[in-house]
Amino acid sequence: MKTLFLIYGGKSQEHDISILTAFNILKAISYDTYTVKPIYIQKNGDWILGQTLTQPVENEAVLTWEKVGQSVLPTVVKEENAVVFPVLHGPNGEDGTVQGLFEILDTAYVGTGVLASACGMDKIISKKLFAQAGLPQLPYVTILKKQWLSSAETVVTLCEKELTYPMFVKPANLGSSVGISKATNKDELIKAIELALSFDRRVVVEKGVIARELEVAVLGYDDIKASVVGEVVKVVDFYDFEEKYKNNQATLQIPAQIPEDISETLRQYAIQAFEAIDGSGLTRCDFFLTEDNKIYINEVNTLPGFTQFSMYPLLWEATGIPYADLVNMLLDLAVKRYEEKRVYQMVE
Repeated sequence: MKTLFLIYGGKSQEHDISILTAFNILKAISYDTYTVKPIYIQKNGDWILGQTLTQPVENEAVLTWEKVGQSVLPTVVKEENAVVFPVLHGPNGEDGTVQGLFEILDTAYVGTGVLASACGMDKIISKKLFAQAGLPQLPYVTILKKQWLSSAETVVTLCEKELTYPMFVKPANLGSSVGISKATNKDELIKAIELALSFDRRVVVEKGVIARELEVAVLGYDDIKASVVGEVVKVVDFYDFEEKYKNNQATLQIPAQIPEDISETLRQYAIQAFEAIDGSGLTRCDFFLTEDNKIYINEVNTLPGFTQFSMYPLLWEATGIPYADLVNMLLDLAVKRYEEKRVYQMVE
């Protein structure tokens, strides 16, 4: 019997989303193969080890205990035949920090490594890597907080010179549309930048475009596969955090109704993006498709949600891999990557 440490919660804005993801994964685990030891990271940063699970929990509320269990150090995951499944969205979860911890602890874990996690999370760095890989992107401007505090008017002038309205303003290191705003004029741009800077000291301002939002799931390590293409069909102009997770008014069209050649190009671009950040395990790649069939990569998410309405597992289900099989494949990939890395690290 193997041990699976499911780590969720965390200190980021996406704490509650992480709990939903953990709940869905726990329903799909093969309890004939794994004994599950959940670790809940509270919003204050405490790591709490819960009761060992041998069957699925009834609802996600069970996973939000307050000091039920013992406070633990991260070294708890140092256990023989253990695999860690971190479902910590946002900073300190998918940005390479907790992945670095698992590397130090010499433990197998699901998902991308330190480098890929950090690069995938950082919208500025990932854009530079995508450019080097030859992937098409929309024009953008980067802003540092010190530049804004020094001369906000200069920053606004630069944005208006390099880009056209509407513009989308994003913190460099947050996911799930947290802190992202659409600006259609100067006043809105100023407010959007100030909001983004309240979440991060680095901000990206992108040229807006009228386009469909298409997404591709990537899975693998050496043998990389791309799913069918899905579309986020919006009922509002901007698919922000509220619409994505609370109102949930967007419809997911899987597969997307697009020509086959466009679909194939998107799938190839997704694999290229995955390789550009040196991905492993899982990643969701997001694209824009304009009316004249121009494709632009938007961003990648190295730890996409696994909630009941999340795109990543639904894309693989439409491609022929059911949810439970997908979870098992990710666990197998974690072990494969770990064992291969240990071979490279062996010294005589």
